[in-house]
Amino acid sequence: MKYISTRGRVAPIGFIDMFLMGLGEDGGLIVPETIPTVSQERLESWSGLSFQHLMFEIVSLYANGEIPDADLKKLIQDSYAGFTSPDVLPLTTLNDSLSVMELFHGPTFAFKDVALQLMGNLYAYVAKQRNEIINILGATSGDTGASAISSVRGKDGIRICILHPNGKVSRVQELQMTTVQDDNVLNLSVNGNFDDCQGIIKELFADLPFKSKYHLRAINSINFVRILAQSVYYFYAYLQLPKEKRANGVSFSIPTGNFGNIFSGMLAKKMGVPINQLLLATNENNILERFIREGVYKPEGFRMTHSPSMDIQVASNFERYLYYFLGEDAVEVSARMERFKSEGRLTFLPEEVARIQRDLSAYGVGNDECLQTIRSYKDEYGYLLDPHSACGIAAYERAGAPDAGTFVSLATAHPAKFDEAIRLLGIEQQFPERIQELFDKPQRQTVVDNAKVEIAKQLESFFV
Repeated sequence: MKYISTRGRVAPIGFIDMFLMGLGEDGGLIVPETIPTVSQERLESWSGLSFQHLMFEIVSLYANGEIPDADLKKLIQDSYAGFTSPDVLPLTTLNDSLSVMELFHGPTFAFKDVALQLMGNLYAYVAKQRNEIINILGATSGDTGASAISSVRGKDGIRICILHPNGKVSRVQELQMTTVQDDNVLNLSVNGNFDDCQGIIKELFADLPFKSKYHLRAINSINFVRILAQSVYYFYAYLQLPKEKRANGVSFSIPTGNFGNIFSGMLAKKMGVPINQLLLATNENNILERFIREGVYKPEGFRMTHSPSMDIQVASNFERYLYYFLGEDAVEVSARMERFKSEGRLTFLPEEVARIQRDLSAYGVGNDECLQTIRSYKDEYGYLLDPHSACGIAAYERAGAPDAGTFVSLATAHPAKFDEAIRLLGIEQQFPERIQELFDKPQRQTVVDNAKVEIAKQLESFFV
């Protein structure tokens, strides 16, 4: 297994080199040369495996044996030892057609822990094996930063800097990042939105002399290992369902803003999971819904919502989808991404829109509808959703055809992380102890302007 860039100007590389490269040095995203397929017979043989064992089986298909089996198994066991559910990702049945897979039982109560705990341990492993310092740089709309920091704080050989949009994450998300006092952690609070933070990250990674000098590594979903680890929970959800529920395939409703979570589902489908429908749930920053429904990919006015982790307009992983949509034609991908950069939009032909809609469906959830969904599911099922998970459920209700067979909706965060929205409904919740104790801790962060040059200066001081 070798890895290449969506823009075709990166020589094929191995698994660990791909992991360390993060963003392709030609500005593209890294993808495998070929996607391994899992036969239905082999898939069914994995029924009953623990999540950890399933993760080992799937990652092994991509790792080329570059990590000895015993080491990889230990990495995986260590990565999920801190999850509070014995199933790691429990599946909760709400009615005959709908189950919810809870992805938030990790250290920071968000789905990002599923991939980032593994990536943090893998970075520490590589740093030790290669005897080098690893400097991780990432941007977050809230959850990625907390999860990434949790995965590497205090670890030898690793330093991490996370950019987050100042005042545009939830209070708990901010505290999970900024109360960390370890000296290998730097939090930069940027006067801008997430797209500004993400844009600066991409500029810094594209500055090859700067990237090389400071040994920059990526932990955002631009890193393919993040996508790979997230694909495992689609396998796991399918295999956790009773045989009669999955006999005719399964559909998923997926809250997403950066296209990573749903692209992970596409990867699982390409590998062989019988997925009928991938339903993209977003909020009022609905560029991805418009792309799927109308064939226009164009950022518009930024809106703050009750689901801030999806307050994203320029989705990092869109390019990976485009690569496969265009038949793995790197030249055409490069041309279209250049067009997007110069014109600020991409428009797809009617026959292309029809093909897009065979891959994906989408629904954008307004703020009021998000809150109404939280209320109705609390009343009907006694089940409390966070605002992002509520977007997934609302999309299932409105666009997912609840009578069309088995659906799994992904619950991406614990509701305690977004109590500001929950309190609007007059609902009081009990905070987990690890969240409650955050409010009494001192914070450490640096507020910076939305400017590459200022952020580069901060990094030059930190990564010495």
